[in-house]
Amino acid sequence: MSSFFAHESAYVDDNVQIGDNTKIWHFSHILSGSIIGKKCSFGQNCVVGPNVTIGNGVKVQNNISVYEGVEVEDDVFLGPSMVFTNVINPRAFIVRRDEFKKTLLKKGCSIGANATVVCGVTIGEYALIGSGAVINRDVKPYALMVGVPAKRIGWVGISGNTLKFNSDNKAEDEFATYELVDEDLKVTKKQ
Repeated sequence: MSSFFAHESAYVDDNVQIGDNTKIWHFSHILSGSIIGKKCSFGQNCVVGPNVTIGNGVKVQNNISVYEGVEVEDDVFLGPSMVFTNVINPRAFIVRRDEFKKTLLKKGCSIGANATVVCGVTIGEYALIGSGAVINRDVKPYALMVGVPAKRIGWVGISGNTLKFNSDNKAEDEFATYELVDEDLKVTKKQ
């Protein structure tokens, strides 16, 4: 049996899986069919699901709804009040549940406060999305994205810091070495 914490004001529906040492804070709701990993944190006023999968070590800040169709891998950070969509062309008078688009957040990526992620995209490993950005297309791993619509303005390392490349197009942080090759990043993780 899992050992997680849910504040007395939180609602956790039946038919959910929640990993050890996960914390669910004030006024949050975990809907049926959702799977949440270990050591996650959900701030105040979050909604998850139904049928959402969230990995281990994920931090979901206040006021976030993680809708059906969103999949979150391990160690992802979701900043306060960031937004997911799940339908491209919503109308209040048309039910489009069968048109939910899959959105995938890969390991270690971070989404800044008040950013919007339009459904149907994949955000690559360790990418960093700036506060207020609008993501409407796939994001490469390690990309630093800002603006409306978001554009890549640089690269970040696993550490989350902006990479500064030398004359050989190489950079380094405490986790890996990085080489810029034809607008892509080759990453060699340190042991």
